[in-house]
Amino acid sequence: MTLRTFSLLKGMPIFTTKGERIGTVHDLSISESGQVTGLVIHQQALFKRAFHLKLDDISSFGPDGIFIMHKDSPLGKMPADSMCLTKDELLGRMLFSEMGEELGLLQDVYFKEKMGTIIAYETTDGFFSESTVIESKQPPAVGKDTIIVSVYEQ
Repeated sequence: MTLRTFSLLKGMPIFTTKGERIGTVHDLSISESGQVTGLVIHQQALFKRAFHLKLDDISSFGPDGIFIMHKDSPLGKMPADSMCLTKDELLGRMLFSEMGEELGLLQDVYFKEKMGTIIAYETTDGFFSESTVIESKQPPAVGKDTIIVSVYEQ
């Protein structure tokens, strides 16, 4: 099981297995049930264009780039039931446990690269504090102002 974090993927180039660069990672798309569904890709053209790339269409995550099998892999629009980590400002929201304990501000997410399951959240208390990794086996509840995660064994 290989884990990925958004902070390491952001800005990473996306290539076809033929070596053609198709864009860079700009954001993560997350379903309402808390699964990473894909990557938001910015393509360089006359104007920057954003597209959605499903996790299933990625053949490999490398240390210096992400590869897709075919140039024809469908780059489409964001699914209607998805939100973006940075665009929808999930980063920086306060995380709470289901028992009402304040866990910190969301700084990053750890997810399984093939399945998209978020298994941990990296939080911070502010600019100069150390970050903390909080594991959760249950999908989060994403509200308008906060994110509620289960931190207790179920």
